[in-house]
Amino acid sequence: MFPLRILITEDDHVSALLLKKALEKNNHQIIGISDSGEKALEILSEHQADIVMMDINLSGELDGIKTTEIINEKYDIPVVYLSASSDSETLTKVVGTNPSAYVIKPFNIRELNMVIELAIFKDRKEKELQKLNNELEEKVRQRTADLHSANKELTRALEKEREIGELKSRIVLNVSHGFKTPLTSILSSAQLLQMYADKEHPFKQKIAKHAQKIENSVRSLNSLLTSVLFFGKADVNKIDYNPKKMFMAAFINEVVDVVKAGSENEVKINLKIGKIPKTITSDVELLYQIFENLLSNAVKYSKDGQEVDFSIWEENGTLRSEIKDHGIGIPKKEQDQLFDRFFRAKNVGIIEGSGLGLSIVKKCIEVLKGEIRFESDPGKGTTFFVSIPINI
Repeated sequence: MFPLRILITEDDHVSALLLKKALEKNNHQIIGISDSGEKALEILSEHQADIVMMDINLSGELDGIKTTEIINEKYDIPVVYLSASSDSETLTKVVGTNPSAYVIKPFNIRELNMVIELAIFKDRKEKELQKLNNELEEKVRQRTADLHSANKELTRALEKEREIGELKSRIVLNVSHGFKTPLTSILSSAQLLQMYADKEHPFKQKIAKHAQKIENSVRSLNSLLTSVLFFGKADVNKIDYNPKKMFMAAFINEVVDVVKAGSENEVKINLKIGKIPKTITSDVELLYQIFENLLSNAVKYSKDGQEVDFSIWEENGTLRSEIKDHGIGIPKKEQDQLFDRFFRAKNVGIIEGSGLGLSIVKKCIEVLKGEIRFESDPGKGTTFFVSIPINI
C-alpha cells in the first residue's frame, strides 16, 4: 500500500505508541500524536493529513465524535474510529458522523492495514463521484439556461432533458420518493383532524371542511407524483409485466372506492360486473393504473348529479370494460392527441389535471398487449372501450 500521512488521536499513550510503531512498519508517516480533540485540530491546522485514526474517548472538552464532526466540516479527511466499545449506543453516535471505518480494540496489524486501505479507497471514490455529480449539475444548469435563452417549446425542452438518460431518471425517481413521505404524513394528519371533527366542537364543520380540502389536495399531489414515477420508469424501460393471481371482485370494488374517496363532485358510479372469473392472473399494478385513471377522469369531467357507467366482464380469455360518462366530452379536432403526454383539451376550463393520466393508461395497455379505443361527443360525454388478455 502507498505511504500515507496519518494523525493519531489517542488518549492512551501506550496504545498511541504501539499504533505509531505498527503504522510506521508499513512506511506510513505519522504527522503527530494527540491525546485530545483540541490538539488534533491544532495539528491539522499546521500539517496536511491523508487520514485520522480517532479514539472515541479523549481528554479535554472535545470527544472523538465531536472532533470528527469538526474535521468533516473543515478538512474533509477520512476518519477511522478506534474504540474498545461496540455497544449499540456508541455505534449509533458514530454512524451520525459518517466515519470511513470503525475498528474494535485490540486489533491486529493485518486488520488495521485493510481498514485503512478501504477507508482511503472509499474516500477517494466518494470524492470522484462528487466531482462527477458537480460536473453533471453544471452541465444540466448550462443546458437549462441555453433552453430558456432560446425560448424553445416545452416539448423540445423535454426531449433535450431525455438526452441526460438514466441518471436524470434516477434523480426524478429519488425526488418523487422524497415527496411521498411528507405527503403521507400530511394525509394522516388531515384524517386525524376529520376524526376530531366528529366530536362536539364549536368549529366542527370548519375543521371537517378544511381537513377534507387538505386530504383532497394531498391525494392530487400524490397522484401527480405517482405519474412522474411511472414515466421515470417508462423512460428507462423499467416497466415490466409482473403477473400475479388476483381476486377480481375485491380489485374492482377497491378501484371504485378509491375513486369515490378522491372525488370532489357528486357523481354516481354505476358498477356492473358481468360474467367474470373469481380470480385471474395479470399485473395488478398496471390494471389498477388503467381503471383508476379512466374512472377518475370520467368522474372528474362530469357535472354534479350526473352518472358514470362502469361495466366489466370476461370474454374468451379477454377482460373487457366500458367506462361511459355524460360529461364535457372531447373536441373532435383534439381527439387524435388524447393519449399524448401532458395533453389537455381546450374545453377542460378550470378543472385541475396534469395531462398524464391517459398517457399512463395507454402505456400500461401496451405492456399488457391490450387495446383501447374511445367515442366522444363534445357536451355529451365519452366512452372508453378496453380489452386486455388475461390468464384464468
